[in-house]
Amino acid sequence: MGERDMTDSILVADHGTWVEITLNRPDRLNSFNDEMHYALRAALEAARDGGARAVLLTGAGRGFCAGQDLGDRDPRKMDGPPDLGNTVRTFYAPLVRLIRSLEFPVICAVNGVAAGAGANIALACDVVLAAESAKFIQSFSKVGLIPDTGGSWHLPRLLGEARAKGLAFTAEPLPAKKAEDWGLIWKALPDEELMTEARAMAEKFGNGPTLGMGLTKKCIQAAAVDTLTDHLEMEADAMKTCGESADYAEGVASFLEKRQPVFKGK
Repeated sequence: MGERDMTDSILVADHGTWVEITLNRPDRLNSFNDEMHYALRAALEAARDGGARAVLLTGAGRGFCAGQDLGDRDPRKMDGPPDLGNTVRTFYAPLVRLIRSLEFPVICAVNGVAAGAGANIALACDVVLAAESAKFIQSFSKVGLIPDTGGSWHLPRLLGEARAKGLAFTAEPLPAKKAEDWGLIWKALPDEELMTEARAMAEKFGNGPTLGMGLTKKCIQAAAVDTLTDHLEMEADAMKTCGESADYAEGVASFLEKRQPVFKGK
């Protein structure tokens, strides 16, 4: 295991088959400035290009992420209004697209408050675990904004239109246990168990049949826009790829030989 700093705002611990990435601006509740954006994207790309088969994303200190650091987008300190559309296109949209395109599982361990873009970055990940003390807050309406970073896309798909609009309009905090009950996240855990379980999951995924898991991710994400006919064809193509893989051969052999499989993600 090795740990290296891409920048002070991001910590990266390389565990071989999986990588743990920690948002590290705890004095600002890990809110995003431009430097942290570039560093997080670079860390995710390095994990992908370095052959990682899973990523665990979490936050330092008492919160996961409070979204955008509004001090960097304060109209009072600027010559004119900020171009927040440019902020989305330059930083948040590419980050969401990158997380969704990674061909392996991305786990998010929400260790505390996840607000604004911080909440929606978590929702862009594949499996979200949260400490029971954590809360998800669509805080955008408090400052006259819309739920960006994929929020207005993910919320209605995960929760339905009524709950999506309620959370977006009221900006009421959603406790982790209710988020689990509503189907917004995978699981809420006692605070002291969060990172142990998250790391165990990352280890399991990182040593799992990640070719098939990557294709599973691709198929499930495509279901939001596919017709059933097109999707059945996509499943057939994915199954052909999986059936020709070393992971499938190893999975069948280990099952019949009653032993633990050794997957390579290929």
